[in-house]
Amino acid sequence: MTAPRAPFFPADRSIRADQALEIQKLGTVNYQEAWDLQAKLARQRADGEIPDQLLFLEHPDVYTAGKRTQPSDMPTNGLPTIKVDRGGRITWHGRGQLVVYPIIKLAEPVDVVDYVRRLEEGIIDALTTFGSQKVGRIAGRSGVWVPYSVSAVDKNASSRDRKIAALGIRVTRGVTMHGLSLNCNNSLEFYEHIVACGIDDADVTTLSLEHGREVTTEEMIPLLHKSLVRALAGDLAVSDHSLDSSRVGPSPQ
Repeated sequence: MTAPRAPFFPADRSIRADQALEIQKLGTVNYQEAWDLQAKLARQRADGEIPDQLLFLEHPDVYTAGKRTQPSDMPTNGLPTIKVDRGGRITWHGRGQLVVYPIIKLAEPVDVVDYVRRLEEGIIDALTTFGSQKVGRIAGRSGVWVPYSVSAVDKNASSRDRKIAALGIRVTRGVTMHGLSLNCNNSLEFYEHIVACGIDDADVTTLSLEHGREVTTEEMIPLLHKSLVRALAGDLAVSDHSLDSSRVGPSPQ
């Protein structure tokens, strides 16, 4: 399989400028506190004071609005919304959702698209290793998806295309901030009050719904850690995991 587009440098080369990497498992952290920590670490990484970082954590319930968020996307339930400097539109974070913030110094020439594709590849590899039937990309949409043609074990899951992992990043002075979120065993109720990621013709899902059992964030950390490191290092090739999608699946019976 080939990559969605050729990267600026060989696909088997690390996209990270250096090899040293520290992992931090932070538990549940208030969003603003985590954002402030990211900014501090990113400054330190840009100045060469610390190695690359991978932060694994969860947030208390919060909406975050990226730079492309539209007024019509905003929540209707009164939950606080924080405007952030990442790309993308509005999304929700909360307990049961695994969030990963890579603070990575990118190799030159900086290739933001390739970086995003490598994050997606790491997620896809981790979920495939976990046993997910079919996950991949949908043309024109970021993140990782389950197509409507794949039935979830839990019949409460949507019959439409279902987003299981979201991405939103920022690169400053060649250092990445923000990152990805993977729905493990979180509630989906909070998504009902926003137009998540600006998409109104598809749905969201969790690993627990797709597999019919409780899948915790702790269970997914080792798999996601291993796959992300391999993808960023070029040991895991970015492949064309395009999914067949009708955008809107068949109506429930």
